Amino acid sequence: MKIRYLLLFICCFSLQTQCAQESTVDETTVYYLIRHAEKDRSAASNKNPDLTAMGQLRAKNWAKVFSKVPLDAVYSTAYNRTEQTAAPVARAKELGLQTYDPRELYSVDFQAATNGKTVLVVGHSNTTPAFVNAILKEDKYPDMDDNNNGALFIVTIIGEKTNVQVLQIN
Repeated sequence: MKIRYLLLFICCFSLQTQCAQESTVDETTVYYLIRHAEKDRSAASNKNPDLTAMGQLRAKNWAKVFSKVPLDAVYSTAYNRTEQTAAPVARAKELGLQTYDPRELYSVDFQAATNGKTVLVVGHSNTTPAFVNAILKEDKYPDMDDNNNGALFIVTIIGEKTNVQVLQIN
């Protein structure tokens, strides 16, 4: 009798494990990548400018754009203009603002921290497309025009498949 229960338990456990393996859905990771909003260009020597009034309005608009997007994290480089662009979104989502090193785009640590999550990444005219290229492992997107502060790259990764959409938000 005990052997029957043991065999029944083993069969049920095996069947449950097999069903769980078959029904496993690949995790989805979504990256929203934007460039910082309009920066103050009045002092050419300022390497870390703030946003202009127009840039502050754009940053607030990004918060509206992402209002219905369930973000898990908001990342920015450690510059005034990127942090000020990301801050309204982070505040609206009640998330802390995390920084990343623009010299180490899509690092192993970043991948591990963001796997299966929906993340906003705020960068620069050169790092935003370079970040997308790093995810794709190909040189597909060139640097952005210096006046383009409204491009939105949406990178969706499901298992081994990666899809990129590029939108212009004005």
